[in-house]
Amino acid sequence: MTQNYLLTPGGSLSGTLRVPGDKSISHRALLLGAIARGRSEIDGFLASEDCLATMSALRAMGVTIERDGEHVVVHGVGLRGLAAPDTVLDLGNSGTAIRLLAGLLAGQDFDSELVGDASLMQRPMRRVADPLNMMGAQVDTVDGRPPLRVQGGRSLKGIDYTLPVASAQVKSAILLAALYASGETLVRGSGVSRDHTERMLMSMGVNLTVDDDGTIHLLPDQAPESMDMRVPGDLSSAAFFLLGGCLAAREALVVEGVGLNPTRLGVLGILEAMGADIRIERRRMEGREPVGDLHVQRAALKGIDIPPALVPLAIDEFPAIFVAAAAAQGVTRISGAEELRHKESDRIAVMASGLRTLGIEVDEQPDGAVIHGGRLGGGEINSHGDHRIAMAFAMASLVAGAPIRILDTANVATSFPGFPELAAGAGLNLQVEAS
Repeated sequence: MTQNYLLTPGGSLSGTLRVPGDKSISHRALLLGAIARGRSEIDGFLASEDCLATMSALRAMGVTIERDGEHVVVHGVGLRGLAAPDTVLDLGNSGTAIRLLAGLLAGQDFDSELVGDASLMQRPMRRVADPLNMMGAQVDTVDGRPPLRVQGGRSLKGIDYTLPVASAQVKSAILLAALYASGETLVRGSGVSRDHTERMLMSMGVNLTVDDDGTIHLLPDQAPESMDMRVPGDLSSAAFFLLGGCLAAREALVVEGVGLNPTRLGVLGILEAMGADIRIERRRMEGREPVGDLHVQRAALKGIDIPPALVPLAIDEFPAIFVAAAAAQGVTRISGAEELRHKESDRIAVMASGLRTLGIEVDEQPDGAVIHGGRLGGGEINSHGDHRIAMAFAMASLVAGAPIRILDTANVATSFPGFPELAAGAGLNLQVEAS
């Protein structure tokens, strides 16, 4: 089924809402719960297509998982209790799932094959296969892309690895494989990346330490203990409502219970530098993850040169940042974001094309763009099946001068099931067109 969004201008946002659970944390809770000893309970689980693909893959390997809405119980099989699947493991659109599972499967005694949808089959996988193979695994790609074929029965060894670029997915794949390796594994960063895996491993009793310079040390042959946890709201999903609040909040818009992991706060820093009025209230810890409520007011945004240090801390939120820049007064310069070309779509090219359709001048660069803020018009936007691009342009309608139709929006469900209903309830003039 093809799905499009039709948005008419003139909406405004208000009220208190809660976005779905964090996608990154939901994936990791399933994977680590599956190889833990005992029963793990997860509340606030994101029942998106991406996370359900991870759940399906684990069930195919003999893990019993019960789900009742956002409540999930994982009956861990222990470090070496996974069973060979009867078929290839289809991870749909999820880059997180395919890369983290490659690390987990590298240490198993059975062969496996990982595939995905048309978009995922074009995404780069050598970045994860190379360090795993350095550990003694046999992870084969087809010209650096899926399918990933992981040969079982390999003896893994710990390595001292420096990430060429900051990547939480590659780092996490190495750490999962390191649980099965002989000898200590060290992972050194080339910059800040999400640390959900490290936090969760430590909360499950794994002997993992992080030096002041960010170097991670993990000793081998450690089975995680079971856990009970609550998944905070996903800041990447909240970002679209922060954008909408900046553009057209009628009164304070509140997004409750959002994860505020320090490695994820780039979008807040960037929006605040552009003049956004965002307050954090009720700061608290849920497990090892910081959480708070975000209050956003309408504000006049201004163009800025985005600090390079904030780019890796906001890499998933750049579709929203592109729209904020388009609606701002002045010029915004984005650089150091070449990674955006390797997401669900080439997000630099697709965002630039969409903004030009709305009448915004954009100078596309190899690693970013120069965006000349102005008055947004209307038009037809092809999201190229990219969930975050679809949601970003939906919020652009709040300040558009004419209707916007966004094509190919079904993949929004990969990260944000229920987005159209939640956005419309908050005040966005959004209709879903299905055919």
